Amino acid sequence: MKIAVACDHGGLQLKRALVRYLESKGHEVIDFGTDSEESCDYPDFALPAAEAVASKRCECGIVVCGTGIGVSIAANKVPGIRCAHCHDTYSAKYTRMHNDANMLAFGQRVIGEGLMLEIVDAFLSTSFEGGRHQRRLDKIAAIEAKYSKTE
Repeated sequence: MKIAVACDHGGLQLKRALVRYLESKGHEVIDFGTDSEESCDYPDFALPAAEAVASKRCECGIVVCGTGIGVSIAANKVPGIRCAHCHDTYSAKYTRMHNDANMLAFGQRVIGEGLMLEIVDAFLSTSFEGGRHQRRLDKIAAIEAKYSKTE
């Protein structure tokens, strides 16, 4: 699976562990940065990762900042992105099954590496159920279309 990853300075160490883990599992990782602990702005990195997922260049994405909140907000501004900020495997499983989430967000200052990797496994190993859940995703897509600016 091709997976987009990105972080700001507050998520660098967790992102590095994530990349090592994903590659050890045979996934292709496209890393959108940052590669420095120097202060930077999370939208600059979450945006290209989200765009890669929305355009189908990557099958899914994982973004990290200090709390996971900023990167999830930034990623979710991209039409077609459903980025879930998860702290447990149950949420990761059900956000795939019911919301067809295509990105995960984590906060390096609030979650440990071991739990993060368990959440990633739950997310990557779960499929969208479709059915009644598709109707709800169609409504979300309609909201996006209503508020998207088209020139």
